[in-house]
Amino acid sequence: MDDDSQVLERMRADWNARAGEDAYYYVAFGRREQDHEEFFSTATDVLRLLTGELKRLRHRDAALEIGCGPGRLMRPMSQYFTKIHGVDVSEEMVRLAGQNLSGTPNAYAHQTSGSDLSLFPDERFDFVYSYAVFQHIPSREVVFQYLREARRVLRIGGILRCQINGLPAHAKQYDTWSGVRIAPEEVTAFARENDFELLALEQIWTQYMWITCRKMPDGWTKWLVGAGQGAFPVESPPAIRRISNALTGEAVAPATGPMAAISVRIESLPLDCDLNHLAITADGRACRLTYIGEKESDGVSQVNAALPEGIRTGLVLIEVTWLGLPLCAPGWVRIIAAGPAVPRVHNVTDGVNLLSGTRIASRVVKVMMMDVIHADQFHAALDGVDLPGTESFCVDPIFQQYEFNVFLPESVAPGVHEVQIELGKRAFAPVAIEVV
Repeated sequence: MDDDSQVLERMRADWNARAGEDAYYYVAFGRREQDHEEFFSTATDVLRLLTGELKRLRHRDAALEIGCGPGRLMRPMSQYFTKIHGVDVSEEMVRLAGQNLSGTPNAYAHQTSGSDLSLFPDERFDFVYSYAVFQHIPSREVVFQYLREARRVLRIGGILRCQINGLPAHAKQYDTWSGVRIAPEEVTAFARENDFELLALEQIWTQYMWITCRKMPDGWTKWLVGAGQGAFPVESPPAIRRISNALTGEAVAPATGPMAAISVRIESLPLDCDLNHLAITADGRACRLTYIGEKESDGVSQVNAALPEGIRTGLVLIEVTWLGLPLCAPGWVRIIAAGPAVPRVHNVTDGVNLLSGTRIASRVVKVMMMDVIHADQFHAALDGVDLPGTESFCVDPIFQQYEFNVFLPESVAPGVHEVQIELGKRAFAPVAIEVV
């Protein structure tokens, strides 16, 4: 059996086992033994991130979910399409999906090999999406094979919206839970090489990196670069209409930190502009583009970009180029000094049953913190007694978000206790937990 076949068999066996143990927990990762209503309610935030991209579609005939699990997303997404299909490597997950979708006549779940979409013909779908699936695939080749297959089954103009594990590579062996990691540069290169118009590359360097691509005709990239701007007649020349903070909409942006991003609203942006061929500079320095929106009713498109590190404060010149040439007249934005990072405790939950809050059944306390500069200075105590052996994990380096897993000794008795949290010299309000 070759390496890829072994990977696929392991994926199938592991996910069948997880589905048999507690499918809803392993899919939504919120709490053990969720009921149907609770499980399907956990899809709300994910649906917002998917349906927000539906405005890019020219047609809404058919959609496909890669890694559909027990149908948590397929059921609500079915309302937007004439037909929706889902595939999963686990026959047990597909069986559960069949039960959950029994009242949804336009939804169909199928078992696949785990690396291809051979069930479907070329150019079958308008929208292909995947959430929290590629993060669990241990093979880089399998992930990219799925992306190639997604392009094959998309119609011209169809949209791929999916998540990929963008965390930095590490030395551990990848498995069917902690899957392979893909760098942002690999995504941009894949889009160029496969005639995908790259429209969004968000939450990079995190476990939940989002990408949005539009399928273009074969040879589009080569033609685009060769033709240049002169091949695109426009009714009116592109123009910057407004520059603001990408997150707040205010007319100023901080020089550093998670809010150091701008939104450039451009009128008459050419339809073939994407993250690979459009560029924005601030004070002559390259910004990192993250998102290009669809043209709105007023003819304006939104382009978001992260500011370069170390940019100066004051009025800063913003220039936009496309295919290496100026696209429009430059604009200006005011950059201000960022306020100091203030670490804070975002939440405290059970380390396994995240939806159970501070009721600790796993003997692991998960502390989520924001704006953490020195994670090595984290310290926790229970009822005034130090708790050694804490594990830390950077969830999002841009927002300086860290997850700390605090392990409770076996000697800790059931009942109400108090967790004290410190980061360096900063002490936070104690948090009451119930150990069960």
